[in-house]
Amino acid sequence: MVNDGSEDNSAEACIRVHKRFPESTVFVNLSRNFGEHNAVLAGLAHTSGDYAGIIDDDFQNPPEEIIALVEHALKCHCDVVYSFFDKKKHSLFRNLGSRFNDRVATIMLKKPRDLYLSSFKVLSRFLINEVCKYQGPFPYLDGIIFRISRSYGKVKVRHNWRMEGKSNYNIHRLIRLWLNMFTNFSILPLRLSIVLGLMVTGIGLVFGMVTVIERLRYPNVPAGYASLMILFIIFSGVQLTSLGMIGEYLGRIFFTQNGTPLYIVKEVYRSDGNKRI
Repeated sequence: MVNDGSEDNSAEACIRVHKRFPESTVFVNLSRNFGEHNAVLAGLAHTSGDYAGIIDDDFQNPPEEIIALVEHALKCHCDVVYSFFDKKKHSLFRNLGSRFNDRVATIMLKKPRDLYLSSFKVLSRFLINEVCKYQGPFPYLDGIIFRISRSYGKVKVRHNWRMEGKSNYNIHRLIRLWLNMFTNFSILPLRLSIVLGLMVTGIGLVFGMVTVIERLRYPNVPAGYASLMILFIIFSGVQLTSLGMIGEYLGRIFFTQNGTPLYIVKEVYRSDGNKRI
């Protein structure tokens, strides 16, 4: 169990569970909120089994379904087994966000089109050990997984409606998660900015040629102010977009070199005397 800086009584609840089942549970309490993927890596670093199942605490994925994922992993000898659903019981906004993320991951991570990157999955010990070597402050778990292995499986499971509470994923956190995928595991955005710049430059050249031809054909027509402003706005937009993309990469390099932690563990409850470590 990992508490990612929850502001409610999650830590106390996890401690009670650990005291009730000290031999079969480990509780990792982070010092503050670091984000879902950071917290998952913190949890994986404290596992010891041959396989680890990753599951959220909202019980939209029934815990008993982990058995089906593990059995499939043992059968197909996969490094990772993803779950998929007939229908996700999320809001329209979350479902649209998931579809967008899936399409982008297919392009950025070269993910197979028939694979859905569910957060409910099972990883092998080999994959866990390799994933835990990641030290950057901006992890995207599926990007790390596909950088290590392409041995995957998938199993259909149930997906329930959330019984209480609401998801903490707002538009800001979703954008931050997408940026982790965009900029941490691909330089495609930089290449796209080059392509965009070339396209706009080409459009500008064509527009310039048309302007010259029109001027030669109709010499009495006064020069247009609107055409100059359009070209200025287009080129300015391309430049700002490209500079912003470069700045995002440079900022992430700065935070990585500055030693920004992946996560900070405040305390760990284990079975050895029920002590904090």
